[in-house]
Amino acid sequence: MRMTIEALIKKDNQIKKFSWYGFLKNLKFFEPYLLLYLLGDGMSLLSIGYLFAVREATTYIFEVPSGIIADYFGKKKELMMCFVFYIISFIGLFIGKSVFIYLLAMFFYGLGEAFRSGTHKAMILSYLEQKGWQNYKTKVYGRTRSFSLVGSSVSAMLAIVLALYLPSLKLIFLFSVIPFIIDFILIWSYPHSLDEATHKTMHLSDFFRSGRSTVKSILNQRNLRDVLINSAVFTGLFKTIKHYIQPILQGVILSTGIVFLMSQSADDTVKIVLGLVYGIFNLVSAYASKNLHKWVSDKEAQHRFDDLLSAMIIMLFVVALGLRLNSMVLVIGGFFFIYIIKDVRRPLFLVTASHFMKKKERATALSVESQISALSMIILGPLCGAIADYFGMTMLFVFLGIAMLVLKLGTKTNSQEN
Repeated sequence: MRMTIEALIKKDNQIKKFSWYGFLKNLKFFEPYLLLYLLGDGMSLLSIGYLFAVREATTYIFEVPSGIIADYFGKKKELMMCFVFYIISFIGLFIGKSVFIYLLAMFFYGLGEAFRSGTHKAMILSYLEQKGWQNYKTKVYGRTRSFSLVGSSVSAMLAIVLALYLPSLKLIFLFSVIPFIIDFILIWSYPHSLDEATHKTMHLSDFFRSGRSTVKSILNQRNLRDVLINSAVFTGLFKTIKHYIQPILQGVILSTGIVFLMSQSADDTVKIVLGLVYGIFNLVSAYASKNLHKWVSDKEAQHRFDDLLSAMIIMLFVVALGLRLNSMVLVIGGFFFIYIIKDVRRPLFLVTASHFMKKKERATALSVESQISALSMIILGPLCGAIADYFGMTMLFVFLGIAMLVLKLGTKTNSQEN
């Protein structure tokens, strides 16, 4: 019976759509070069910092309302809307030239993030329940996650070609619109049963009253609250520190040189090697995520979810040691495993959280997790920068390792209360 269901899952057209959704949404060709583009357009690092703050603040403000909108007016409708926001953002970044336009672009990017996060995962869980495949969440989430990571890898490789051969780097934003239009059409093709709108209309006062009630219910469930906080802070920390590998890799590239790329300029060499490294990181993570169900069952997900936080703590200290010893092998190796841990842990979070979530609160609960993640990034961003500036990169990673240890001790869940 197990093999029969796994075969059905593999051939199921809607599961394939879920997977392709993840692949397409990660084709953001501009991501490896966004900072370079903004700097080249005359913006200072401080101004760019404000842009990113606007993006995260927008996501933070609209996360929970977006989840409530999905639960009440329909997940499919909301997800289609998020791609409209993304496309507006990409066009704004393409037009650029003024801080105001960039601020608007980042505002719409934040809206897209808020309306997307949690909604698609809730749709997957609903579909599995409709089919009676709840016990295969790890396999399905791992499969869709692997497609997302392959998308990131393909995006990094294609970004190299676009960055090197387009007449202007700004055109890369228009190329990024294409896969998002396709993803919009893909979501439109989802069955209506996944919309799950509980209300066609609602008064504004009822909307906020219901929202407060739902969020309060979620936060009053200790296990669910701890899982959401654990995952959110973990994700926020990763998104904050992942950019630190770029100057480290750049230093290695410029100091050692790459023989087969010596015909390229130094800037082009950096673009190529950074793209290759991120592509390889994502490919390995995709393999691990896709095969996760072979190593971890749904019943073991919660324990492995906790174990991977311990592994993350160890890797943070490994990076700190590498910085202290000036060992690029330890630093890059530590970052490599941090990437894998992050991508393997995400499906385990979804399975673990599903044990504690009520069906009608799923999108809201996952939006709460994303909102906490955005808040942690708003706090960790300047805090990490200050520690790195005043105490050095080594002490930064020591601090982060200790912070994650405190998080682990403070957010333990009891599987007996599922």
